[in-house]
Amino acid sequence: MEDMNLNAPHSMGTTIIGVTYAGGVILGADSRTSTGMYVANRASDKITQLDDNIYLCRSGSAADTQIISDYVRYFLHQHTIQQGQPATVKVASNLIRLLSYQNKSMLQAGMIVGGWDKHEGGQIYSIPLGGTILKQPFAIGGSGSSYLYGFFDQAWKEEMTKEEAESLVVKAVSLAIARDGASGGVVRTVTINADGVTRKFYPGDSLPLWHDEVVAHNSFLDILAGSSSPEPMST
Repeated sequence: MEDMNLNAPHSMGTTIIGVTYAGGVILGADSRTSTGMYVANRASDKITQLDDNIYLCRSGSAADTQIISDYVRYFLHQHTIQQGQPATVKVASNLIRLLSYQNKSMLQAGMIVGGWDKHEGGQIYSIPLGGTILKQPFAIGGSGSSYLYGFFDQAWKEEMTKEEAESLVVKAVSLAIARDGASGGVVRTVTINADGVTRKFYPGDSLPLWHDEVVAHNSFLDILAGSSSPEPMST
């Protein structure tokens, strides 16, 4: 493998999703981090906590999004101390927007903020490259999002239950993993509502298969787990 690929910046060519439902929000992401064509981390966590009830989905340069989340986490902590109450989702999103816009020539970062507060309930804000901010009922980002716009237009609906929204997020990330070479690994979700935060983890072998995918048979692992005299591998 060429050195320039191994030395390339760590990039989360990725799939990130935020969905509102009746009562809160659900965030979802895959777990593949790449360095050029090399998969640097197959189980990274792209959903980062900013405050008790506010989380950030990160795509683009891993270093850029990590430093943004570190700064915003610090600013929100200071805000809470000064104001005597937790920051709202809108405040956190605008802090990210400000940092992204003021440094847009140096950053490669596309992010989705999701959270719940007592003022406006569950909220999703999309902050793509350049520092624009958009409040949306659902948001998708990363390289895998190209495969999901039509799917979301058909599948998303208002006032979904928590179970419906979670099923939609997992199915959408699985679809992107099946189609996008830069997305892969496992699916992580974070559910945020008035009751708090719930994290879930879906291993790669539990994700739904799509029409052009087949289950592997007679693989090396199957042979090891089978009898001492396995059948020849078929092609």
